Amino acid sequence: MTRISGALRSPLTFSVLAGLVIGALFLLGTGADPVTAYRAVVTGALGADGIGSTLTTGTSVLGLALALAIPLRAGLINLGGDGQMVLGGITAAVTGLYSPLPAPLTVVLALLAGMAAGAGYAVLAALCENHLGVPLLVSSLLLSYPAVSLASYLARYPLKEPGSSLPQTRALPDGVALPAFGDSTVTLGLVLVAIAAAAYWFTDKRTAVGYEIRMTGLNPRFSAYAGVERRGLTLKLMALSGGLAGLVGAIGVLSFPYRFVDGSLTAPGYTWTGLTAALLAAAAPLGTVVAAFFFAVLQVGGLAMERTTEVPRELTQVLQAIVIVFLAARLRFPSRLFPSRWFGRRTRESEAV
Repeated sequence: MTRISGALRSPLTFSVLAGLVIGALFLLGTGADPVTAYRAVVTGALGADGIGSTLTTGTSVLGLALALAIPLRAGLINLGGDGQMVLGGITAAVTGLYSPLPAPLTVVLALLAGMAAGAGYAVLAALCENHLGVPLLVSSLLLSYPAVSLASYLARYPLKEPGSSLPQTRALPDGVALPAFGDSTVTLGLVLVAIAAAAYWFTDKRTAVGYEIRMTGLNPRFSAYAGVERRGLTLKLMALSGGLAGLVGAIGVLSFPYRFVDGSLTAPGYTWTGLTAALLAAAAPLGTVVAAFFFAVLQVGGLAMERTTEVPRELTQVLQAIVIVFLAARLRFPSRLFPSRWFGRRTRESEAV
């Protein structure tokens, strides 16, 4: 009951509800019915016709959210998700096109190669901070541009599909693809990302390493005094972060349309949506999963809302921004709205302790 009371009064709850209320005011200003619009978002994203798209989008959003939450838990900001993801994707494409191994082994090799490329590039950003004094958020962000440009060059020239007017690589050989669930676009990549989320939760809650990461994020000076070596921790966390981002890129290439298409990984804004989800959940494992799914629903449901109410889907991006603004202000519901007596004597006793 104490947890329920705290959740109702938390800044997170306030931020989400405030975003929905202000979004409703925007809808009223455009002449649309907020109830109809929000119903269209929910049914369009979670209905029979939209749940597949939501899970497919959620795979990438959750993967990037986890990738950015891992260093964020220790107070490190990785803004290079785009570069690490794209580098992982183009590496997976090259591996899939030129690997002499059988198709199932090529898929595994492509996934591992994508993770290695993303991890190595993220470590480069960490080395810039550790040895050159370049802040991590600056080095990781700036390193994204050459990675994206390199991938674009490869897709447009050496690896370009002959006869195609699109900037894309040749299609992967038959069988070099992640298994899909039925006729949907949801692939085994969702399971891989879910396993990564479970591993993150276990590490964060049940291991000494997870405790060190949390303590570093809460108080870097205290963790350093306790013996946590920050440079080494930065390298490890950035490697994990880049590896997950590279995995998302590899999953995107090994799923439909089974090739690397220039801009297809960066245009949807998975990195920034993932960062928003990680910030919203304060990088907590379960909270990051819920926030990522929430934003995936907004992205997919926004299209249905646009069709139903003629309200631009960009309104869902406004909702995301409002949620983050209120969360940054650390506003919360006053205690009088959710008094402890609503939750029984046990709550009062726990608060007294």
